[in-house]
Amino acid sequence: MLDKTGIPTPEMVRSCFPVETLLSKPKAIIECYEEIPCNPCETSCPFGAISIGEDINKRPRMDSELCTGCGQCIYSCPGLAIFSVQINGNKARFRVPYEFLPVPEAGEKWLGLNRAGEPICVAEIIKTQIQDRQDKTVVVTVDVDREYMYDFITIRCPYE
Repeated sequence: MLDKTGIPTPEMVRSCFPVETLLSKPKAIIECYEEIPCNPCETSCPFGAISIGEDINKRPRMDSELCTGCGQCIYSCPGLAIFSVQINGNKARFRVPYEFLPVPEAGEKWLGLNRAGEPICVAEIIKTQIQDRQDKTVVVTVDVDREYMYDFITIRCPYE
C-alpha cells in the first residue's frame, strides 16, 4: 500500500510501536519505511537507542528499552518521520514535529489528522518548543484520546 498511496498500512504503523506497557514513559516512534541514505537519528541519540549500522541506507532500529523519550531524534530527522508518544490513562501524549504557520499555542484545540491527512480527533495543544539548534522545527506536545494512538500523526490549524 505504501508504494501506491504513500500511506502505511495499520500493520506497518503498529510495527513501529513498542509494547504498550513501555509507553507509560515517553518513547520515540520511528516511521521510516524506506531504505534511504540517512542517519541523523542515530547520531543524535545520546542514549544509543537508535541504530542503523555501517550501511546508512538501512532503516533505523529503535531499542525502546534504552529510549528515554528525550526528543533529540525528533528534531534531527529531516523527513519528519519521528515522534514520541506516552500513554496516560485514556490519553496519548504525542510530541510531533511541525513546520507550518501559525505555530500552535498551549491551550488551543486543533484537528488531529491521520496519515491520509484526514481529521480524526481533537488534539489539545499542551506546549510548543523551538530552539535555535532545532533548525526551525517546532515540536508540539498534544494530547489526544488514547483510542487514536495508532491513527494520529499530526495536527491541522485550529479546531473550531
